[in-house]
Amino acid sequence: MRILGIDPGSRVTGFGIIDSLDGGAAGGLNGRCRAVATGTLRLGDGPLPGRLLALHQSLCALIAEHQPGVVAIEGIFTKFAPKSALTLGHARGVALLCAAQADLPIYEYPPATVKRSLTQQGAATKGTVARAVGMVLGLKLQLAPDAADALAVAVCHLSRSRLQLGPRGAPSAWLRALAKAPPQRQTRANALLAAALKGR
Repeated sequence: MRILGIDPGSRVTGFGIIDSLDGGAAGGLNGRCRAVATGTLRLGDGPLPGRLLALHQSLCALIAEHQPGVVAIEGIFTKFAPKSALTLGHARGVALLCAAQADLPIYEYPPATVKRSLTQQGAATKGTVARAVGMVLGLKLQLAPDAADALAVAVCHLSRSRLQLGPRGAPSAWLRALAKAPPQRQTRANALLAAALKGR
Protein backbone atom coordinates (compact mmCIF):
# COMPACT_ATOMS: atom_id res chain seq x y z
CA MET A 1 0.00 0.00 0.00
CA ARG A 2 1.31 3.43 -0.95
CA ILE A 3 0.00 6.38 1.06
CA LEU A 4 0.21 10.07 0.21
CA GLY A 5 0.05 12.23 3.32
CA ILE A 6 -0.77 15.91 2.89
CA ASP A 7 -0.38 18.78 5.36
CA PRO A 8 -2.31 21.44 3.45
CA GLY A 9 -1.50 25.13 3.54
CA SER A 10 -2.29 28.11 1.34
CA ARG A 11 1.37 29.17 1.15
CA VAL A 12 3.27 25.98 2.01
CA THR A 13 1.85 22.48 1.68
CA GLY A 14 3.79 19.51 2.97
CA PHE A 15 3.61 16.11 1.31
CA GLY A 16 4.93 12.73 2.32
CA ILE A 17 4.65 9.41 0.50
CA ILE A 18 5.29 6.10 2.23
CA ASP A 19 5.10 2.45 1.23
CA SER A 20 3.91 -0.33 3.46
CA LEU A 21 6.44 -3.12 2.94
CA ASP A 22 4.09 -5.93 3.90
CA GLY A 23 0.93 -4.87 2.10
CA GLY A 24 -0.64 -3.62 5.31
CA ALA A 25 -0.54 -7.01 7.00
CA ALA A 26 -0.26 -7.35 10.73
CA GLY A 27 3.02 -6.08 12.09
CA GLY A 28 4.70 -3.15 13.70
CA LEU A 29 5.76 0.00 11.93
CA ASN A 30 9.53 -0.16 12.37
CA GLY A 31 11.06 -1.87 9.36
CA ARG A 32 7.63 -2.28 7.80
CA CYS A 33 7.33 0.99 5.92
CA ARG A 34 9.63 3.33 4.10
CA ALA A 35 9.58 6.88 2.87
CA VAL A 36 9.28 7.22 -0.90
CA ALA A 37 9.26 11.00 -1.28
CA THR A 38 8.69 14.03 0.87
CA GLY A 39 8.96 17.78 0.60
CA THR A 40 7.08 21.05 0.54
CA LEU A 41 5.14 22.83 -2.17
CA ARG A 42 5.88 26.54 -1.83
CA LEU A 43 3.04 28.50 -3.34
CA GLY A 44 4.33 32.03 -2.80
CA ASP A 45 2.55 35.12 -1.56
CA GLY A 46 0.48 36.06 -4.59
CA PRO A 47 -3.32 36.21 -4.80
CA LEU A 48 -5.08 33.20 -3.30
CA PRO A 49 -6.66 31.93 -6.56
CA GLY A 50 -3.25 31.68 -8.20
CA ARG A 51 -1.80 29.84 -5.20
CA LEU A 52 -4.69 27.38 -5.21
CA LEU A 53 -4.18 26.74 -8.93
CA ALA A 54 -0.48 26.07 -8.33
CA LEU A 55 -1.37 23.72 -5.48
CA HIS A 56 -3.83 21.82 -7.67
CA GLN A 57 -1.31 21.42 -10.47
CA SER A 58 1.48 20.31 -8.12
CA LEU A 59 -0.62 17.77 -6.21
CA CYS A 60 -2.06 16.30 -9.39
CA ALA A 61 1.47 15.93 -10.75
CA LEU A 62 2.60 14.20 -7.53
CA ILE A 63 -0.30 11.77 -7.70
CA ALA A 64 0.37 11.01 -11.36
CA GLU A 65 4.08 10.44 -10.71
CA HIS A 66 3.90 8.32 -7.56
CA GLN A 67 0.52 6.58 -8.00
CA PRO A 68 -0.55 6.34 -4.35
CA GLY A 69 -3.36 3.99 -3.41
CA VAL A 70 -4.81 6.22 -0.72
CA VAL A 71 -4.59 9.85 0.43
CA ALA A 72 -4.48 10.93 4.07
CA ILE A 73 -5.02 14.62 4.86
CA GLU A 74 -4.56 16.52 8.10
CA GLY A 75 -7.64 18.31 9.36
CA ILE A 76 -7.96 21.91 10.50
CA PHE A 77 -6.84 22.88 13.98
CA THR A 78 -10.07 24.27 15.44
CA LYS A 79 -8.34 27.01 17.43
CA PHE A 80 -7.23 28.82 14.28
CA ALA A 81 -8.62 32.31 13.83
CA PRO A 82 -11.73 32.13 11.60
CA LYS A 83 -10.02 33.89 8.70
CA SER A 84 -6.99 31.59 8.86
CA ALA A 85 -9.22 28.53 9.11
CA LEU A 86 -11.22 29.66 6.08
CA THR A 87 -8.06 30.19 3.99
CA LEU A 88 -6.69 26.81 5.06
CA GLY A 89 -10.04 25.28 4.19
CA HIS A 90 -9.57 26.44 0.58
CA ALA A 91 -6.23 24.59 0.42
CA ARG A 92 -7.75 21.46 1.95
CA GLY A 93 -10.54 21.63 -0.59
CA VAL A 94 -7.99 21.63 -3.42
CA ALA A 95 -6.22 18.62 -1.90
CA LEU A 96 -9.53 16.77 -1.58
CA LEU A 97 -10.39 17.65 -5.17
CA CYS A 98 -7.07 16.28 -6.48
CA ALA A 99 -7.58 13.00 -4.64
CA ALA A 100 -11.19 12.73 -5.81
CA GLN A 101 -10.21 13.42 -9.41
CA ALA A 102 -7.74 10.51 -9.18
CA ASP A 103 -10.51 8.33 -7.69
CA LEU A 104 -8.47 7.69 -4.54
CA PRO A 105 -9.85 6.84 -1.09
CA ILE A 106 -9.50 9.84 1.23
CA TYR A 107 -8.98 9.77 4.99
CA GLU A 108 -8.90 12.86 7.20
CA TYR A 109 -7.28 12.99 10.64
CA PRO A 110 -7.38 15.77 13.24
CA PRO A 111 -3.91 17.11 14.14
CA ALA A 112 -4.19 15.78 17.70
CA THR A 113 -4.93 12.27 16.41
CA VAL A 114 -1.88 12.38 14.14
CA LYS A 115 0.34 13.50 17.02
CA ARG A 116 -1.01 10.87 19.40
CA SER A 117 -0.44 8.10 16.88
CA LEU A 118 3.28 8.87 16.90
CA THR A 119 4.06 10.44 20.27
CA GLN A 120 1.13 9.55 22.58
CA GLN A 121 0.68 13.30 23.09
CA GLY A 122 -2.04 15.21 21.28
CA ALA A 123 -0.23 18.48 21.93
CA ALA A 124 3.26 17.36 20.88
CA THR A 125 5.49 19.98 19.28
CA LYS A 126 6.46 19.90 15.63
CA GLY A 127 10.00 18.97 16.63
CA THR A 128 8.79 15.98 18.63
CA VAL A 129 6.61 14.81 15.73
CA ALA A 130 9.51 15.18 13.29
CA ARG A 131 11.80 13.10 15.53
CA ALA A 132 9.14 10.39 15.90
CA VAL A 133 8.60 10.27 12.14
CA GLY A 134 12.33 9.99 11.56
CA MET A 135 12.54 7.11 14.04
CA VAL A 136 9.66 5.16 12.51
CA LEU A 137 10.88 5.63 8.93
CA GLY A 138 14.59 5.38 9.70
CA LEU A 139 15.31 8.84 8.30
CA LYS A 140 18.49 10.61 9.33
CA LEU A 141 17.94 13.82 7.36
CA GLN A 142 16.37 16.87 9.01
CA LEU A 143 12.82 17.25 7.77
CA ALA A 144 11.09 20.55 7.09
CA PRO A 145 8.20 20.92 9.57
CA ASP A 146 5.46 20.73 6.93
CA ALA A 147 7.07 17.70 5.28
CA ALA A 148 7.40 15.96 8.65
CA ASP A 149 3.74 16.67 9.40
CA ALA A 150 2.69 15.20 6.06
CA LEU A 151 4.73 12.04 6.67
CA ALA A 152 3.16 11.86 10.13
CA VAL A 153 -0.32 11.89 8.58
CA ALA A 154 0.68 9.04 6.26
CA VAL A 155 2.15 7.00 9.13
CA CYS A 156 -0.94 7.72 11.22
CA HIS A 157 -3.15 6.29 8.50
CA LEU A 158 -0.94 3.23 8.11
CA SER A 159 -0.97 2.50 11.85
CA ARG A 160 -4.73 2.97 12.12
CA SER A 161 -5.41 0.83 9.06
CA ARG A 162 -3.50 -1.98 10.76
CA LEU A 163 -5.46 -1.63 13.99
CA GLN A 164 -8.95 -2.18 12.64
CA LEU A 165 -11.24 -4.02 15.04
CA GLY A 166 -12.43 -7.43 13.89
CA PRO A 167 -16.06 -8.66 13.63
CA ARG A 168 -18.41 -7.40 16.37
CA GLY A 169 -15.71 -5.16 17.79
CA ALA A 170 -13.30 -7.98 18.62
CA PRO A 171 -9.64 -6.90 18.54
CA SER A 172 -7.68 -8.08 15.51
CA ALA A 173 -5.24 -10.98 15.87
CA TRP A 174 -2.35 -8.51 15.57
CA LEU A 175 -3.78 -6.31 18.30
CA ARG A 176 -4.15 -9.30 20.63
CA ALA A 177 -0.58 -10.40 19.92
CA LEU A 178 0.72 -6.88 20.47
CA ALA A 179 -1.00 -6.66 23.85
CA LYS A 180 0.57 -9.95 24.97
CA ALA A 181 4.10 -9.30 23.70
CA PRO A 182 6.67 -8.82 26.46
CA PRO A 183 7.93 -5.22 26.65
CA GLN A 184 11.51 -6.18 25.76
CA ARG A 185 10.32 -7.64 22.45
CA GLN A 186 8.24 -4.63 21.40
CA THR A 187 9.62 -1.92 19.17
CA ARG A 188 9.18 1.64 20.43
CA ALA A 189 6.49 2.25 17.78
CA ASN A 190 4.61 -0.89 18.86
CA ALA A 191 4.81 0.13 22.51
CA LEU A 192 3.39 3.57 21.73
CA LEU A 193 0.54 2.09 19.71
CA ALA A 194 -0.23 -0.50 22.38
CA ALA A 195 -0.42 2.22 25.03
CA ALA A 196 -2.66 4.35 22.84
CA LEU A 197 -5.03 1.39 22.33
CA LYS A 198 -5.23 0.37 25.97
CA GLY A 199 -8.82 -0.22 26.88
CA ARG A 200 -10.12 -0.57 23.32
